[in-house]
Amino acid sequence: MHDLAPVPFGWTRAAETGLTFRAVTDADLLFLARLYASTRVEELAAVPWSAEQKAAFLDMQFRAQHTDYQHKCPDADWLVLMRAGQDIGRLYLERRPIQHGIIDIALLPEYRGRGLGTALLHDLLDEAAAAGKAVSIHVEKFNPAMRLYRRLGFKTEEDKGVYDLMRWSAPA
Repeated sequence: MHDLAPVPFGWTRAAETGLTFRAVTDADLLFLARLYASTRVEELAAVPWSAEQKAAFLDMQFRAQHTDYQHKCPDADWLVLMRAGQDIGRLYLERRPIQHGIIDIALLPEYRGRGLGTALLHDLLDEAAAAGKAVSIHVEKFNPAMRLYRRLGFKTEEDKGVYDLMRWSAPA
């Protein structure tokens, strides 16, 4: 059994949707790899590889990403998102002195489009606004969540090729 991390103070919307959080452990790597792979399905659909080749590629990519994130942001919050006792996503968040950086946020496909990410992001933006901080995230240009970020007030700050660096600033 994993220890639940407390819902961050003031994150009432996430709590109202039934989201709970716990710190990532090494025991979560298989779930996190499966979650990562679920975010790449459309992208790899057109690639003429066998299922085994795609699985090997995704495993390699996940491990590289996970290692890179942990190395570059060792003090970040590494959270598994849970609902009704089930692991359903991840939130990697770095609370920096002048901004919150969303390193990664992802939900399993069956939990996308149900308002969970919206509730979580509203709470995160409220927390940042109360601290007088901006929020940044890198978003792949073809990611359907781009519409959500724009609706919440994120603006593209820099074109990074495949990604856009997006930033949200609290209203004055």
